[in-house]
Amino acid sequence: MKPSPTKAVYGALFANIAIAATKFFAALITGSSAMWSEGIHSTIDTCNQILMLIGLRRSRRPADPNHPFGHGKELYFWNLLVAVLILGVGGGIAAYEGMLHILHPTPIQKPQWNYLVLGFAFVFEGISLSIALRSFFSKHGHRNLLSKIIASKDPTSYTIIAEDGAALVGIILAAAGVFFSDVLQMPFLDGLASVMISLLLAGVATFLIREVRGLLVGEGVDRRTAKEIRKLATEDHLVESVARPLTMYLGPEDVLLTLDVAFRPSASASDVSESIQNMKARIRKHFPDIKRIYLEAADPSRTH
Repeated sequence: MKPSPTKAVYGALFANIAIAATKFFAALITGSSAMWSEGIHSTIDTCNQILMLIGLRRSRRPADPNHPFGHGKELYFWNLLVAVLILGVGGGIAAYEGMLHILHPTPIQKPQWNYLVLGFAFVFEGISLSIALRSFFSKHGHRNLLSKIIASKDPTSYTIIAEDGAALVGIILAAAGVFFSDVLQMPFLDGLASVMISLLLAGVATFLIREVRGLLVGEGVDRRTAKEIRKLATEDHLVESVARPLTMYLGPEDVLLTLDVAFRPSASASDVSESIQNMKARIRKHFPDIKRIYLEAADPSRTH
């Protein structure tokens, strides 16, 4: 059974609840700025998973008179909120906490607690990331992860991967900050680690905002897919010319396609009708995500 995006979100949610609690516990005992930032990081991640679950649930609602194409784009809206939350709250608070600790450094108490908690967090974040990767790979394959994330139209799957990946890097930064702050007796390094974590969160958030923005405002299929659609349409011997396909993602697996097709003048109305049905069947066979196809018999001058 293939892992579902919902399972990946629940896995990340439960992991982050436990991790956030332990990080804050360690921060209270040791006074580490980096641990406070990591606790905030995990708390933000927990809130993000809740927002993504809301988005997944609302996006699956059926079409209604006010939303005739369904609610698929709800998923993009809620994932945009996730990215803004990471940038504005997670990155902002981590930067503030780090700068405060740099300006007013205090030695870390009992640093071994930090190492214990960070080790625990690393294991659970790794488990959460493995679940998210399995879910993503089951659909997209194992090669060229970054390019497939950029090409993916399901922000939930790659948001979890980005969050968990950033969390693992953040844990390494926090551990380095605690270690060098303690060993070198330079407590400001702990605050510097917190600032670096804030920059990491800002980078992840910027990437997610960039990816989701295009989908939210009406991104269509890539040029290669559009070219294939046009090729499939011209396979019919009655077709004289085909206009550029107009497409838009209404959800991760729901594409709208409109296409103007010019038929030969000798084609009868019944022949055109049959040709249109065959054309739709061919397109759906090759591209199952194109669920809504609107073909119009057009004047040849409109298809060039």
